[in-house]
Amino acid sequence: MKRTRYRAPRRQFLRSAVATSGAAWLSGCTEELPPERYTTADQAKLSTQQQRDLELSGSSRFGVHRYQGYRGLAKLPWFDLDAQNNLICSDERVPHAIDIHCHLGMSVLFRPYLDLNRPWPRVEHLLDCDHPKQPCELDLDVYANGNFSPQALEQLHSEIRAQGLWGSRAARTQTIPNLIAEMDRMRVDQAILLPIKVGLWFGDNLTEQWRRSVLKAEMEHRLRVGFSVNPHASSCLQDFDAEVARGGRVVKLHPTVQRFFPDDPKAMAIYQRARELGVIVFFHGGRAGIEPVDNQPYALPRHYTAALSEFPEVQFILGHAGARDHQDMLAMALRHSNAWIGIHGQSLRNLDTMINLTGGRQLLFGTDWPFYHIGMSLAKVLIVTDSESRLAVRHAILRGNATRLFSHISKMA
Repeated sequence: MKRTRYRAPRRQFLRSAVATSGAAWLSGCTEELPPERYTTADQAKLSTQQQRDLELSGSSRFGVHRYQGYRGLAKLPWFDLDAQNNLICSDERVPHAIDIHCHLGMSVLFRPYLDLNRPWPRVEHLLDCDHPKQPCELDLDVYANGNFSPQALEQLHSEIRAQGLWGSRAARTQTIPNLIAEMDRMRVDQAILLPIKVGLWFGDNLTEQWRRSVLKAEMEHRLRVGFSVNPHASSCLQDFDAEVARGGRVVKLHPTVQRFFPDDPKAMAIYQRARELGVIVFFHGGRAGIEPVDNQPYALPRHYTAALSEFPEVQFILGHAGARDHQDMLAMALRHSNAWIGIHGQSLRNLDTMINLTGGRQLLFGTDWPFYHIGMSLAKVLIVTDSESRLAVRHAILRGNATRLFSHISKMA
């Protein structure tokens, strides 16, 4: 009885603290920003982009692509359902892919117990179109999170908060065996795991958690663990050096979660170190439209320009291709030969545009697992490259470009 009486008030207190302070409680204090950093025009543009995305859905040369959940993708010629009703990529002509954008279930701050080496019958994706209680229609021609209702997005926010506090039912299924099983079904050979250093008071060591779990699973040949540093920490560069000494070669920086501008002098010092040590910088890029409003200013594409311009020797990956800010991020990336574009989340129409403008040479396959099923990103690539003239582009996006980018730091042949 003592245990029960103690845990309930504690959970109520934590729930109240998160609800009251939101992302600022988790990521740092709100700061006063110079007006030019985030204008009223910037704010209005996000709403316009979201509305335009919905209006254009299905109007490209690929037509309408809407399916009943992730399993509905089995209607496409490259997919099927196995005996357990799991979506599989059954076409052996599809190149084995390298996924440059993955995560595992997270356990931070108060460190709720999470066994990352345990298999579960079913992955609960954070945005789950196959959820038995909240199934959704999956439209491949809108930005990924545009498929989900306000209720589903609120559930996502609750799950993320829970991962840092009292534990998450979904996170416990987002394990190494479940990721590997989904990779196998989707013909994905290797994945880069990208932890985020949030800057919490304690328990903020996802990199070490994930590295230990991958070693325990003996999956180093399939899963490569990146690392993260907190740009605000006084020990940032020392932490960077320590992670590189442990074998880290890709650093994940997330301006909206970590609440920093990519052109801040503190961040520029990180890129200098990345140049010295031969580390790839993986950015979350652009506004997704579902993050806290106070965090959105940090991810505008123009704030990334100085990093790419002043450090041409550093290879930068722009995750989500700018998310909702796709057009501005793509225009910026085209001006810099050291910019690589992670395609996850983008619509069929936008992916087609990216291929036309880049020839596919700068594009990298990524899925943001476990937020989404791997099949969603794979299906988009297969649809947009479904012609003889684009088969080489398909191979480049799914595998060739990543092999080329990572050739100097790993054996991803």
